[in-house]
Amino acid sequence: MNTAEDGLALPHRYWAILNLAVGIALSVLDSAIANIALPAIAKEIHASPADSIWVINAYQLAVVISLLTLASLGDIFGYRRIYIIGLTVFTGAALVSALSHSLLMLTFGRALQGLGAAGMMSVNTALVRFTYPRRQLGRGIAMVSVVVSISSAAGPSVAAAILAVASWPWLFAINVPLGLVTLGMSLRLLPYNRPSDHRFDLLSALLCAFAFAFLISGINGIGHHHSPLFVVIELAGALFIGYVLVRRQDSLSMPLLPIDLFKRPIFALSVATSVCAFVAQGIVFVALPFYFQDVIGRSQVETGLLITPWPVTVAMIAPIAGRLADRYHAGILGGIGLMVLSLGFVLLALLPAEPGDADIIWRIGVCAFGFGFFQSPNNRAIIGSAPRERSGGAGAIQATARLLGQTIGAALVALVFGFAGPAGGSSPTAAILLAAFFATLAAIASLARLLGFMRRPWPSRTTRSALPTAAGDEFTVRSPP
Repeated sequence: MNTAEDGLALPHRYWAILNLAVGIALSVLDSAIANIALPAIAKEIHASPADSIWVINAYQLAVVISLLTLASLGDIFGYRRIYIIGLTVFTGAALVSALSHSLLMLTFGRALQGLGAAGMMSVNTALVRFTYPRRQLGRGIAMVSVVVSISSAAGPSVAAAILAVASWPWLFAINVPLGLVTLGMSLRLLPYNRPSDHRFDLLSALLCAFAFAFLISGINGIGHHHSPLFVVIELAGALFIGYVLVRRQDSLSMPLLPIDLFKRPIFALSVATSVCAFVAQGIVFVALPFYFQDVIGRSQVETGLLITPWPVTVAMIAPIAGRLADRYHAGILGGIGLMVLSLGFVLLALLPAEPGDADIIWRIGVCAFGFGFFQSPNNRAIIGSAPRERSGGAGAIQATARLLGQTIGAALVALVFGFAGPAGGSSPTAAILLAAFFATLAAIASLARLLGFMRRPWPSRTTRSALPTAAGDEFTVRSPP
């Protein structure tokens, strides 16, 4: 048994992070990989286009409503155990989805896949914290950020590649051999951590699940123009259940919803930064395909190629930003990155009427540079500002912030398209400008973290033996020998 108090030794560390990267890629890719095949799926299983949306929604809802619960179970029973169980469920559910011949069975399989993916997402960052030594945590977080960013952007391209040579069930079946190999590696490579002795709070878990289910459903209802009364009921239900949940957490020493961590300004501002940044990303990832295809007349293949600079640039920038995050404050790194991201969105919105490929690609590169420069330091700040025994809850909040931001972004695009007219008009440009606004809000939230940092008393040279390696870390001050 390998209990990693300050990271794993080399080369074990590299094998462990590779294992985590594969698991994260599988879970993130599957959130978008089925989108491109929905028309074919609906036709083959005799479902209406509206009903077939549940193939996507079942996965997303299962992830969001179970993240915090599974993170809490990770704190109690160990992050490694929850990751392995999640990967096992994900792999088995992928086989169920691949063998489905009805909408009900496929929706069930996708919901199970989402539950398994949540098991991996909820504890993967916590496992990174026990894989890398504290002084190099930014590098580990950067690896996760790269994988998440590339997987999020590459979903449609990967799906198109699979569908070019196989039928839609292979979108899910491909996960089975990859999952089995990753599972075998996980059993040998992932680090252990000391489990907590606190008890699982079932009532809080149920309240959390219902609160997020109503919230996500209400947000999606706004974007898809559902009945206003029904949307109001859903959002009001989310607020009421959320209020009851928060009141309950106040009396717990290790709450399932880590509201105690939000009392730390660096944690709260980092989460706010993440939500706003992923709202911006979610808006652009939905709006750009409409802009490329309906406004400037590019094909689906050309659209995929034009968006490719985003994941490529993030893959190059995120490791650099991760190393810088081990030395410099996340507030300034994130602020710079997000201001560049906002500038990139404005430049995209100001594209000429008939832009060339080069006009688009360098602007996409600017956006991706800014996003990559923000993501690793911000994720490090979220994780580093929580105690090590609360890494599961902090990691789940980080993943929830990303998914919530992307969901809000997609809903806002639907609203903009509803108010500004058809997708072939000015709607995509208006949506991109809205993304620039949210990127600016994220930059403000990021820079606000500097205020608390500058007010904090700095230990003298003679009384400190270890200083914070990034914005989120607590000072470790010891008396001189």
